[in-house]
Amino acid sequence: MTQTKLNYIVCLFLSLQLIGQEKLSVENCVQTALENNFQIQIAEQRQNIAEKNNKWSEAGLFPTVELTTQFGSSIIDNTNNPFTFVPGLIGTNQITPGGTINWSLFSGGGIYMNKRRLAQLEEQSAGNALLLVENTIVDVMKAYFNAVQQEEVLEVLRKVHHLSKQQLAYEEAKDAYGQSNSLTLLQVRNQVFSDSLNAMQQKITLDNAYRNLLLLMNVPEEQLLSDEFPSLTASLDFPDFKLTSNELMDAVRTNNQNLKNQWLNVELQKTNTAIQRSFLYPTIGFQAGLSPAYSSFRALADDNLNARTQQITYFANVNVRYTLFNNWKNKRALDVAKMQEQIATLTAEEMEQQIIVGAKELLQVYNLRSDLLKVAQQNVQFAQQAFELGQDRYQLGQINSLELAQLQQSFINAKRDYSAIRLQRMESYLDLAQMAGMLQLVYKNISH
Repeated sequence: MTQTKLNYIVCLFLSLQLIGQEKLSVENCVQTALENNFQIQIAEQRQNIAEKNNKWSEAGLFPTVELTTQFGSSIIDNTNNPFTFVPGLIGTNQITPGGTINWSLFSGGGIYMNKRRLAQLEEQSAGNALLLVENTIVDVMKAYFNAVQQEEVLEVLRKVHHLSKQQLAYEEAKDAYGQSNSLTLLQVRNQVFSDSLNAMQQKITLDNAYRNLLLLMNVPEEQLLSDEFPSLTASLDFPDFKLTSNELMDAVRTNNQNLKNQWLNVELQKTNTAIQRSFLYPTIGFQAGLSPAYSSFRALADDNLNARTQQITYFANVNVRYTLFNNWKNKRALDVAKMQEQIATLTAEEMEQQIIVGAKELLQVYNLRSDLLKVAQQNVQFAQQAFELGQDRYQLGQINSLELAQLQQSFINAKRDYSAIRLQRMESYLDLAQMAGMLQLVYKNISH
């Protein structure tokens, strides 16, 4: 199941040329980041290794067959041996091939425990890879929407700068007809300069946000096909988080990938305990084979004196081994494994409690930011109305440029706060979705 979810998220990798398009969606950024992330590639290779090792043959279920061949040659000197029937120098050549089968018939259940451990290691590697994928998705999406938020702020500042330039043109026209004074003109010019400076500084902030997004996507800035960064298509308008507090807790316990990995580690420790327990039982092994031997000898001084021999040895053995005493080494190993199992269980329980508490706090923060967003939206409306009304009164001469500048700054601050709260609410939404194991649903929702 974990493997299926991983394939669903990582499928349909996109080319790096997507960064050269005029528009860039959040799913494009996520897919490119997943494709280029080195840690994910390493995790995938580790998963492939674990999958390759997850075989019954690796666990030791099947017998092993060995073929051996031995060559030998020797010379026997019987020149000074009066008791030999073949005096003189005798040369001997021998070849001994052989085949052996070794099979573990019983090992206290160790073979099956080893296979279970290999399967758990494969699942663990898949879980680690999926956790990397989730973290990458969240990081890229946060960077993407941070860039969107910075674009919104820059757009507001540019609009305000445009209005300030219109105000300056109006004051210059009045000054040409003697209807303005030098102090007001200087104040408006200073406001234009200040608005221009704010827009330039915000452009730097936006460029840094773009670079951070490219860094997470592992795409060099030099691969941009134009000087302008592709326009970002998504907005900060995110759907409401639908889960209640109890539903969130249930989802965290069931679907949180970090927690699932930790509980899988507990299962691994339980399997390790079972493996250590298997060493307390006797082991039964079977060994069989054959070993033919071919020999030839001849007297080096007499070519007519030579002979050839041949023999075949068959054997079959059943070995039973039981350790009666080894200074309680196996017993201590079993006790240590049980303690490690308890440690893993306590660690998982602690992590579950921390994640649940964190999820509750994050849900409260999300709800608070949702309420703040409504207030901030109303504040923007009031600030915009006040600024527009102030512009009209300024044209009528009812307020001066300083008062208009204050209304303008209030409008800018309201828009900034509203945009920042939208970004913070979106970040809380993504964190909650990851905690509840809903990130796949969020990803699918955004892609539409």
